[in-house]
Amino acid sequence: MPNVFVILFIMMILVTFMTYVIPSGSYERIENESGTTVIDPDSFQFIEKTDPIGFQDFFTSIYTGVVNGISIMANVMICSGCLALLTYSKALEGGVQKLSKLTKGKSSITLVIFFLYFAGMNIMGAGEGCYPFFPIVTAIIVSLGYDRLVAAGTIMFAATAGFACGMVNLFTTGVSQQIVGLPTFSGMWYRGIVFLVLFVIGLASVLIYAARIKKDPNKSYIADDYRKQLAEQEKAKAEGQVEETPFGWKQGVTLLLFLALIFFLAYGCLNLGFGLGQFSAYYLVFAILVAIIFRVSPSRFCELFIQGVSQVLTAAFVIGLANSILVLLNQGSITDTLVYYMANALEGRNAIITLALILLFVTALNFLVTSGSGKAVIMMPVLSPLGTLLGINQQVMVLTYQLGDGLTNMLWPGGGLICCSLCGIDYGDWIKMAWKTFACMIAAGYILIVIANAIGYGPF
Repeated sequence: MPNVFVILFIMMILVTFMTYVIPSGSYERIENESGTTVIDPDSFQFIEKTDPIGFQDFFTSIYTGVVNGISIMANVMICSGCLALLTYSKALEGGVQKLSKLTKGKSSITLVIFFLYFAGMNIMGAGEGCYPFFPIVTAIIVSLGYDRLVAAGTIMFAATAGFACGMVNLFTTGVSQQIVGLPTFSGMWYRGIVFLVLFVIGLASVLIYAARIKKDPNKSYIADDYRKQLAEQEKAKAEGQVEETPFGWKQGVTLLLFLALIFFLAYGCLNLGFGLGQFSAYYLVFAILVAIIFRVSPSRFCELFIQGVSQVLTAAFVIGLANSILVLLNQGSITDTLVYYMANALEGRNAIITLALILLFVTALNFLVTSGSGKAVIMMPVLSPLGTLLGINQQVMVLTYQLGDGLTNMLWPGGGLICCSLCGIDYGDWIKMAWKTFACMIAAGYILIVIANAIGYGPF
């Protein structure tokens, strides 16, 4: 596969071409009863392309994309710098080694624990807030004798199951339900079932692949790198270079502080309206406390912080370039046109076909527009009256939207390239390993949507 920036640059060229082929159009934005800005589904009109994307606009979009994505980029860099103190403490590594002893070397238990962590955080819509943790978890899983794809699968399949189910995800479920007038987070029981199904599919996929490559390293999708990695690990063991990581009271206290941080941030997401700014702030507090415990000098603290930041610089700029695609879409004014075409294509179709087409359309649109809340503001005012006309409950329409948005966040380049960069894997290798699992998740998601429609999933 080409370099991650080459892939995103090609996508920018593709979007620019689309803006010249697809007519510009716009819905009128209004404020609904709950104070949310939405589109008026009856207000679409084609508009003249008064500001076509030119040579200068194309390259300026890169700068604008970085500026627009700076909040996420800043969070990733600040939190990664703070987590360098966690790495320095060796609390996680020591904890994993201690767990391995207690479980008599059953490293698959570690995979399950990390899977639960990333799934749980994304149930609440943490999303980008988990990015800084990717490199650390990847390094730990690799140290257990797995390849990097096992680490990527553990992280990304778990994140997909948690985010897509939308159980208490304010960015997709919360916004969508607010737009259509449903009680916030109503229907949670069924989204819990959706989570369990996606969770089992993702975890089973990881554990089966992990067991297969442990038995025969040649079956790894990155067999050459994996064999080299195993050889280096065996050589280090033979030469006595692998030492047992200490796990004293300092590491124990650090691990407890980190667990407290996770639970506090989870509580903050659900009850205090925490965003990326609060995530960054409390990661900094955690890092300072770790520095005090281990008596890290201020200068050494800064050195470690910069080392942590440097590890995610590539991923941070990937976020900025991915935002450039959205800048070009907005300048070309074709997103509303695509939604309008979809609405016309669905007229007169029965509920089952309509739900399938909506799921496919949102999945396809997610290739270009990665923002879950952004797509909800555009699409739900269109999908809501469509559901009313066809006798489909609003809760079912919300479920269809959130699955279409969430199931491919880690598959399409807009999000997948960022995560692959953080895990240190090639995007092409990830696709080879992951496409069957995502296909199963999408198929299961559609079946769950059909069942939800059949049982009258509501309250309305």
